[in-house]
Amino acid sequence: MKLLLDANLSWRITPALSEHFGECIHVNETTMPKPAGDIEIWNYAAANGYTIITQDSDFINFLETKGFPPKIILIRIGNMNRKTTEKILIQAKQSIIELENGNFGLLEII
Repeated sequence: MKLLLDANLSWRITPALSEHFGECIHVNETTMPKPAGDIEIWNYAAANGYTIITQDSDFINFLETKGFPPKIILIRIGNMNRKTTEKILIQAKQSIIELENGNFGLLEII
């Protein structure tokens, strides 16, 4: 599984997520310009086989108009610290695996 964290999430959670999900990188670790725009992130994820993890609902618009891949994990819990973000994503592991293996493009974590 390949996960790409959007800029609105801490890069510090990538090691913990990598332990549970495999490859996990933050947008700032890519060759994209900084700051990368949403469409650049979308295109990078699509070209490189990543699922995007974000708190930015703008990605839903891309999903609705362009379809998938890439798939989107949208966290709709509001502002939280990085440990809470890690915990929520790790607890959602089964749902994330189902997203990766399923025929749908969006997982909302509420």
